[in-house]
Amino acid sequence: MFVAIWLVIGGGMVTLLLAAITKEKRGLCSDYTITLKGQTTNFFIDEKDVQQLLMKATGGNIKGQPVGSLDLYGLEQILEHNTWINDAELYFDNQDVLHVTVTEKEPVARIFTVAGSSFYIDSLGEKMPLSDKLSARVPVFTGFPEKKLLLAKDSLLLNDVRTTANFIVNDPFWMAQVAQVDINIDGMFEMIPVVGNHTVKFGDGNDIDKKFHRLMVFYKQVLSKTGFDKYKIIDVQYKGQVVVSKQVGNIKIDSVQLRKNVEKLLRQSIEAENDTIVKTMPVTGRYQLDVDSATADDFKTPDDNNDKRITNPNPVKAISVPASKPAKENFTTVGKDAEKKVEKPKPIEKKKEVKKAPKAVMPNKAVEEMNGGYN
Repeated sequence: MFVAIWLVIGGGMVTLLLAAITKEKRGLCSDYTITLKGQTTNFFIDEKDVQQLLMKATGGNIKGQPVGSLDLYGLEQILEHNTWINDAELYFDNQDVLHVTVTEKEPVARIFTVAGSSFYIDSLGEKMPLSDKLSARVPVFTGFPEKKLLLAKDSLLLNDVRTTANFIVNDPFWMAQVAQVDINIDGMFEMIPVVGNHTVKFGDGNDIDKKFHRLMVFYKQVLSKTGFDKYKIIDVQYKGQVVVSKQVGNIKIDSVQLRKNVEKLLRQSIEAENDTIVKTMPVTGRYQLDVDSATADDFKTPDDNNDKRITNPNPVKAISVPASKPAKENFTTVGKDAEKKVEKPKPIEKKKEVKKAPKAVMPNKAVEEMNGGYN
């Protein structure tokens, strides 16, 4: 009985010893495989590049090295320090085959500085150099400051670029429509489209999804009917509205300065004999969304003639005042249509008796209308 037990125990020990010897013989890397992952099939780094990194880190050929001598965690850290590698995972299977899985970084924007240098950034805003192997198809941003060490405002600008680029690359329509985004001297974004002869002002990168949504609604409801070349400037940086202009330039209006200019023109018109002055605004329009959100798909529009444009709520009223007759009889006001022709008043026959011409006085009604236009 006891002899049989000892025989069983002895046999088990021999089996464990043989297994340990076999494992020690099998404790060499029999082979390795390298797998690349990314959002596209075009990679800035290939299997050969990864293999060279591993061989440099291990001091020679990986195959045939003892499994226990390979620091897998350390190798992962070395690979992840590479410019093009975002993540690396290494493990051995039960056949002592080393599996290497590398996830490549994905550039989301190519940036050109004011000095002409260029680099990529990834989805986290990390800088990436250009590659001789491949040119990534990503949004282009121009006008970035040329600095080795970024200041706080430059870092914020780079973050706005990252946010805007991430939105564009994840939307097939805007990837096809956005030709480039220029950064002006104030750090604001101005988009140049592929289709359409206009510039889109976005402001900074805050609420960029809502700004692109306003632009999309404007494209669908207005430009699809009028044509993509009707307006030169489309400004979507203001919440809940789209401001457009047919002229290139700053479409913001300083209401205080505008009022001073018109008052000056009125004084000149009173002083000049038989002079008619008409003040017209640049051709601009204002389209306002019912709700400024990703679900809003309609503009607030007037009912007449299905006109999609909401004009300036405080329009400038053109005033004509000839100096040869009291303003009460010759006062003319142009309404909504700023291009409507203002007929010059008929000349007044002079009386034989020479009298001093009465001083032109602005009627109360006209003053009220003018003031109402600037409140």
